[in-house]
Amino acid sequence: MNLMQLSRAEKLRIAAAIEEKQVRQDRRACAESLATFIKRGWHVVEPGQPYAHNWHIDVLADHLEAIFLSECGEDLSEHGYPEDCEPITRFLGNVPPGTMKSLLTCVFFPAWVWGPKAKPSKRFLATSHNERNAVRDTVKCRRLIESRWYQRRWGDLVTLAGDQNTKTKFENTATGFRQGVPFKSMTGERADYVILDDPMSVDDALSDAERESINLTFRESLTTRLNNPDRSAIIVIMQRLHQDDTSGVILSAPDQMGYEHLMLPMRFDAERRCKTSIGFRDPRIEDGELLFPARFPLWVVDRDETVLGPIATAGQMQQSPVPRGGQILKREYWQLWEAEKYPAVEFILASLDTAYGEKEENDFSALTIWGIFRDKMDRPRAMLMWGWAKKCELHGVPLEKLPGETKAAYDKRSMPSWGLVEWVAYSCRRFRVDKLLIEAKASGITVAQEVRRLYSEDGWAIEMVTPKVDKVARTHAVEPTFAARMVYAPDSEWAERVIESSEVFPKGKNDDIHDTTTQAIGWLRRRGFLPMDFEVSAELARAMEHKSKPKPLYDT
Repeated sequence: MNLMQLSRAEKLRIAAAIEEKQVRQDRRACAESLATFIKRGWHVVEPGQPYAHNWHIDVLADHLEAIFLSECGEDLSEHGYPEDCEPITRFLGNVPPGTMKSLLTCVFFPAWVWGPKAKPSKRFLATSHNERNAVRDTVKCRRLIESRWYQRRWGDLVTLAGDQNTKTKFENTATGFRQGVPFKSMTGERADYVILDDPMSVDDALSDAERESINLTFRESLTTRLNNPDRSAIIVIMQRLHQDDTSGVILSAPDQMGYEHLMLPMRFDAERRCKTSIGFRDPRIEDGELLFPARFPLWVVDRDETVLGPIATAGQMQQSPVPRGGQILKREYWQLWEAEKYPAVEFILASLDTAYGEKEENDFSALTIWGIFRDKMDRPRAMLMWGWAKKCELHGVPLEKLPGETKAAYDKRSMPSWGLVEWVAYSCRRFRVDKLLIEAKASGITVAQEVRRLYSEDGWAIEMVTPKVDKVARTHAVEPTFAARMVYAPDSEWAERVIESSEVFPKGKNDDIHDTTTQAIGWLRRRGFLPMDFEVSAELARAMEHKSKPKPLYDT
């Protein structure tokens, strides 16, 4: 038949018949498999991103299907699972970031239960560490359900209610709902499925107080949010951030908690091969084999691990957090500068941690000076140029200058009587500092005011720094820069004191000079003075892509 000869009405009838056939095929296939539902509905949720399938998606989908059957009271063995497989109503999935965990559990899974599995009365309470993530996935799930593609296939089962259809919660006419809330605000509603998607952020995990508060909510409040305590499901899906994160709470008492644990590291570790009760066994064979090479090829994983640093890589990528406390900045991270003279530097930064008062109970004031230089490959590096920690008053006692005494001789004679302000000024003058960083605490503000008042003509700028996180979090933030071997120090006694202070943090007696180190390196990274090598390479590649072609000298 020549389609060109058909009337418009006939063409529409044929197109409708083809679509109806596709609808029937989709209904059957999606009812049998959550993974198939994800593949066929992907274009609705992520229209600008091509779908890349991987075996781990099938694995997560298989476990979610087992959770659905268990919540419905089904015998898993009658659905192809092992004979001895117990119902799964508690599930912990530890997978790396960027591997579709949120889309699978928070977006596709609720829509699959309502439509393809014909259970629109089921209720879902999904939560994350912040409101933005909770709202994001609630909106995506609603958009999927309201789409023409979904309604054409399951609109007879799922119709959203007009009186409850917001960014944070929507209901359907069968009384089912899907709500998204921040984890620590999870009160009020009860659900058949409670989903915890990353209940804590990286900063939360690094704060003892925040971590304990979140874990307390998990231990004492979560089970009260279930419709049916005997079969309603709790699904925790997250990357590891700390030994004592929510996953750590679960894994510390596996028998009492009763969670099925799926653990998929980015690089395969044969000694930690994951097996679960539904018959899953990590299919990878070689140590180091990647989880999702289509999306995360080796060069991307190498790059991301460089940015994260060894400790964050162990937790977030490998799902095996190392103890946080001691040995964050390892001694071997520091690079030894063996030449007698410092290299030519492009920028010099002084970093000050303030305290003043000579009593033993007072902390030290400390200062380190850092230079940015280029190595033999023209890559930016940081050089520790000087450092000290002292107990002294804000101002010292000025001495009379002797007749004919040089400035250098006078400074040497009067040094023992200097106060903090004088020591700071001397250090900044000696190394021709471009900028002086001072933490914006009470004593720091006073020192800054005095330095500006007395030395405003000396040429260095002063910037007050207000930390957003605690000292441990700031140390973890700069660890990747040290681990990338980008920080140098000379072979000297004073440099050894700086290195030792950082090496023993946070278990050392005094951390003042360590605080100046993290303050300086963090500032240099944020301001673009100390980019990672791969960042420099990427910037050069982008510059070459946009480089205009040379114009001829003369018109032809």
